[in-house]
Amino acid sequence: MKNLICLLVLLLLNSAALAQVTPEPGGEKKKGDPGFAKITDDPKLPRVLLIGDSISIGYTPAVRELLKGKANVHRIPANGGPTSNGVKNVEAWIGKEKWDVIHFNFGLHDLKVMPDGKHQVEREQYEKNLEALVDRFEKTGAKVIWATTTPVPEGTLNPPRHFGDVAEYNAVAAKVMSSKKVATDDLNAAVMPSIKTLQKPHDVHYSAEGYKVLAAEVAKSIEAALK
Repeated sequence: MKNLICLLVLLLLNSAALAQVTPEPGGEKKKGDPGFAKITDDPKLPRVLLIGDSISIGYTPAVRELLKGKANVHRIPANGGPTSNGVKNVEAWIGKEKWDVIHFNFGLHDLKVMPDGKHQVEREQYEKNLEALVDRFEKTGAKVIWATTTPVPEGTLNPPRHFGDVAEYNAVAAKVMSSKKVATDDLNAAVMPSIKTLQKPHDVHYSAEGYKVLAAEVAKSIEAALK
């Protein structure tokens, strides 16, 4: 009986621990997140689509505010995750609507280090996936803007990411965008000078002020494309 009670207690503790584990978002959306607010188009304005991970979710509301009266700013209804997820979902994200500008980024999820020590998407496949995505975006007739992947802080992170991988993945992306003649919005350069004050400690995400800086850069690049 004593052993049975101990076993039951252990099972309950394990269940409680599992319930507290929140996996890194790769497709779901937070309930009530303003980044996912429904947009009613003004038919007189151009249509913009933002594609990206949780960093783009964070700057979406401020981008909408900055482009208010200038563009209908939509975003994909989920965390974009890695490029493999983008290739899988691109048709659903684009839909049948007309887009004037598509502003996109993939990288932080691709370079995430998995339990086997490999990246979630290795650089060679990352390059191929980006090429496929750009080709599909350009078929819409939209002006396409690539956003560089923002910094990963040094030190131990959960999930694991390595500081130096960002430069390597951005170099792969730069090669693709140069060959495809796609405009680049250098978000990495925009935040890097003040990264210690804009980025949360031991985290790839940003403070409210950090998202404002990112949003200003995104809005500027979109306005330039619309002109």
